[in-house]
Amino acid sequence: MSLPIEIDVQTVKSLLGSGDFVLIDCRETSEWETARIEGAVLMPMSQWMESVGQLEAFKGKHVAVHCHHGGRSMRVTSWLRQNGFPDAQNVAGGIDAWSMEIDSSVPRY
Repeated sequence: MSLPIEIDVQTVKSLLGSGDFVLIDCRETSEWETARIEGAVLMPMSQWMESVGQLEAFKGKHVAVHCHHGGRSMRVTSWLRQNGFPDAQNVAGGIDAWSMEIDSSVPRY
């Protein structure tokens, strides 16, 4: 049985830093420079096809994807689930939820 398609920011916080978890940020570089979650890997959705080679290193790991509010990352999560990552999850609420619920030092924009 696969994991639910969405994961909440509290669960992401508890998993960050464990060796089997990867948090992918699919926002654009300019957004990353404004606000980021420590430990996330930047893979902008606009450059997704150029960066899919990086995914090989994440095989067998628990992968979650976030963006600003969760729309773009849901599309990336769906793609991942269809391409060898059946348990990939979308971070509900994105970095905005992270800023409101986990770390208020992360700027909201």
